[in-house]
This record gives sequence, C-alpha cells and structure tokens, in this order.
Amino acid sequence: MHAVPPLARTLIDRDGEARADGDLAERFDADPRARIVSVHAGRLLVAQQVEGSPVALDQRHPSTAPEPMLRVYLGRTVPAGAPVEVRVFDEAGAEAVEPEAARWQSLRALAPVLDDADASLATEAVALANWHERHPRCPRCGGATHPVQAGWARRCEVDDSLHFPRTDPAVIVLVTDDDDRVLLGSNALWEPGRFSLLAGFVEPGESLEAAVVREIGEEAGIAVDRVEYRASQPWPFPASIMLGFTARVAAGAHAGEARPDGEEILELRWFGRDDLAAATDDLVLPGPASIARWLLEQWYGGPIDSQTPWTTG
Repeated sequence: MHAVPPLARTLIDRDGEARADGDLAERFDADPRARIVSVHAGRLLVAQQVEGSPVALDQRHPSTAPEPMLRVYLGRTVPAGAPVEVRVFDEAGAEAVEPEAARWQSLRALAPVLDDADASLATEAVALANWHERHPRCPRCGGATHPVQAGWARRCEVDDSLHFPRTDPAVIVLVTDDDDRVLLGSNALWEPGRFSLLAGFVEPGESLEAAVVREIGEEAGIAVDRVEYRASQPWPFPASIMLGFTARVAAGAHAGEARPDGEEILELRWFGRDDLAAATDDLVLPGPASIARWLLEQWYGGPIDSQTPWTTG
C-alpha cells in the first residue's frame, strides 16, 4: 500500500515564479526538453504500449501537436527540470494528436497504475483543465474571461478583475465502533450494493472537525468523537480536495443507533474485517483511485480483494 493516497503523490516543481514571465510561452516552445500532457474531454493521452511496458502518459514535444484550446504551464519535472504544460484539445485537435480512442483514458482509471511522477502531472493537468472549462465568465459581472499568468488565472475582459483556481474542501470519514467495525453507506444515486465511507462538503465558517461530526450526524444519525486527521488528496471531479479523517462512535452512543437519512444515504452497514472479506464478491467498494479506498485499506491492514469494479468514470 502507498503511504499516501493515490492522487496525493507530488513529484513536480510547480515553478510558480515563472508564471509571471511574459516570454514563458515562447521559451517553452523553443526548449528541446519541453513536454506536453494532452487532455481532451477530461481524458488524458497515454503513451503507446508495447508488450510488458508500464502505463505512462504520452509526453511529446509541443512542436508535434496542433494548436490547443488551452495551454497551462504545470512546472518542471523532478529532478530533471524539464518544463511541462497541459494542452487541452477540442475534437479535431484530439483526432490530430491521436485518433485511437483507447489511448485517451480517465484519471480515475489511470491513477492506480501510473508512477508517482505521471500521477502528479495527470492530477494537476485535469484539475486545471476542469477549472478553466467551468469558469469562462466573471463571477462578479458575468463578462468573458481569458487565461493569464501561464493559465493560472483568468482576467475579466469587462471589469479587469483577476480570478484564480478554487478548490472545494470535503471531509471523508472512516467511522469505527468500539468493536473496530467500519461504517459504510450506500448513496441514493448509486446502484444497489455500492458502498463507501461517508463524506460531505465543509460549510462556510466551519472547521474540518466540526464538519466531520455534522456530516456523520446528518447522514447516519449518530454522534462521533475522537476525530483524527489522516491524509488528503485532490479530487478534480471537478474541483475538490478530500480531507480524510477517522472517528469513533461517541461515548454513550451505540453503533446500532446508526440510521440512514433516507435522502442522500439509503443504507448503512457495519463491517468487521472478516465481514468485509466475505462480502467482497457482492459488494462494490470505492475505486482504487480514491482516498476512500486508501482509508479503508489502512483500516483493513492491506489490499482488499474486491471482485466487482467501481463503475464511475
């Protein structure tokens, strides 16, 4: 098991000082070491595989690609120092870059199989591509915006205001009882048999710890305490960061009192390790790219052999 969640692996120097360089784009295009990560419709281009080769991002020189819809400077590779951009292509551009559809793959599918360097680039690339796609207009006046600062901001063409990428914080919680069983819930939007940890967005003016207690109270009707932070990871679907916590059923409360809210959560179940191992043939667990799976396997003590795949994305 990785010491950190799958999308939290960071092996890139973001080189923030370079973003203000007005000649950055020209210098990047002329640099023989420059490489681009290609994105189309939220999917990343992977390199052509030969028998036995690992899955890797396609990283080609910018001179080999057509004009993109968007380019954003990601930073420099570590330790080589090669500059990298994400280039976002429309349908025609993507077809010119690579017509084979199977080579355009989702971040959810790629995260568990990419090495740390490629996973770091892929996560940053998708997060920025998603932000630009969803913020074509100024939140203050509604005017059109355009990318500036090497793609790390957008400027309004009407009121000249500057806007930066935002990330929405959400807590995700591994709740256990005094018998060290874990609480899993099934969301109303999921197919039957699909379970994960309980999670929710942090509200304005709320601490992370308070959000944990509130979310579990709202979704499971049970009080928790002994809230402990474990890890975080970006979740750019489209713009969240998942903050992983553990919590225990509070003193005086009982695990049997847990009840789904009936709106967001339709079913709750407690699992011991043996229960989980026995149920994996019929249970759909969180996908391997998620911090939910990472937290669950940290509690379990190793990889969980789940036969039924998580189908999203």
